[in-house]
Amino acid sequence: MTDTAPPRRHLLVRNADFRSLWISGTAGVFGNAVTAVALPVVAAVELNASNFEVAALAGMVFLPWLLFGLVIGVWVDRLPRKPVILWSLAVRVAVLLTLPLAYWLGILTTVHLFAVAFAAGLTSVFFNLADTALVQQAVSKHELVEGNGLMTGSGAAADAAGRSLAGWLTTVAGASNSLLVQVGASLVSLGAVSRLKVQEVKLAKTEHRLLRDMADGMKYTFSTGPLRAILFNAALWNLGGNIAASLIVLLVLRTLGESEVWLGLLLASASAGGAVGGISAKAMSERFGSGPLWRWSMVPGVAGYASLLLMTPGWGMLVGVLGMFVMGASVAWNIVVGASFRQQVCPPGMMGRLGAASRTVSWGMLALASFAAGTLAHLFGVREAVLTGVLIACGAPLIALLGPLRRVQRLEDLEPAPEADGAQAP
Repeated sequence: MTDTAPPRRHLLVRNADFRSLWISGTAGVFGNAVTAVALPVVAAVELNASNFEVAALAGMVFLPWLLFGLVIGVWVDRLPRKPVILWSLAVRVAVLLTLPLAYWLGILTTVHLFAVAFAAGLTSVFFNLADTALVQQAVSKHELVEGNGLMTGSGAAADAAGRSLAGWLTTVAGASNSLLVQVGASLVSLGAVSRLKVQEVKLAKTEHRLLRDMADGMKYTFSTGPLRAILFNAALWNLGGNIAASLIVLLVLRTLGESEVWLGLLLASASAGGAVGGISAKAMSERFGSGPLWRWSMVPGVAGYASLLLMTPGWGMLVGVLGMFVMGASVAWNIVVGASFRQQVCPPGMMGRLGAASRTVSWGMLALASFAAGTLAHLFGVREAVLTGVLIACGAPLIALLGPLRRVQRLEDLEPAPEADGAQAP
């Protein structure tokens, strides 16, 4: 990572490597968005799965983070990142193709659906850790907020477009057939990544011990108050928020009796808010300070999820559409500031392990949340389960407002944390 001042031209124009990563990431998010809507619709409509199965399906995508995140993070730090991304995309294409094929042959089952969700989630662990590490090396320190803002904003816009398309496509073409969009998007990502020419940081050849390297990553993740606060904030938000998010399909299609079109619009509004939040993150950070922006961003986010409980059939769905837009923008601000801070303070040789350790905790909560959502919905009802998720999510802004970063105006002014012993970058 360099410390040179950025030129005035737009980052996408002046930096070809970042442009390739941006195209790959945006296409990937678009495909993932279609799949995020299509998979639970396949379960709920085409396979008539139970409430628990529909809610738990989302957890299968994130379960690999809990099981293998730390190990894969160590591997990503040892290997060139570009081949890791290419292979993960190729495997994802092959795995996803089995679903429409099984549907056409009339042999699609819930077990097959869960297996594909898990396998696709496993490829995402490799992809996301390698991609994050490459973004850190493709831009300068001064470009991190701008770069992460562009990635978050365009990703959220692609997510909104994908979810909107999926809501319509699952109705006219069938949910299983909609998964072909993800296959096409992954092929676009493959083409973009293949054009990467970034010179990756070459780490010194040292003796590698898997358990020690995993421990170093976890130790570094918890090494300072700011890193811990950002991690716990994300973990609580993901736990509570994803309990609510995992039940949106059931809330809309079964509890409220609405169509897949409203479902797509509701999910797309969150992504549209994320696009606005990502694009405006740099300006908001400069205007109010990255510290206050990070601390206060989750407050309207909680209110956004709470709006789901106020929805009624018909035009009453617009309450949730507006609330999810606000939630999306709030979360995008929080993510951009937090991710930029981690990338700024973390040495390249630790980035894979830091990403793995932090996401094992925070994204692992997404898996637990989905299984919890299914259990709560089965025992107490869908609305009651959503309310439980909203109450848990309230803990995220409390950590931000009362924790060690409560008085920090600019996170970028904080000193980097020292590396864990035995994990020195060259």
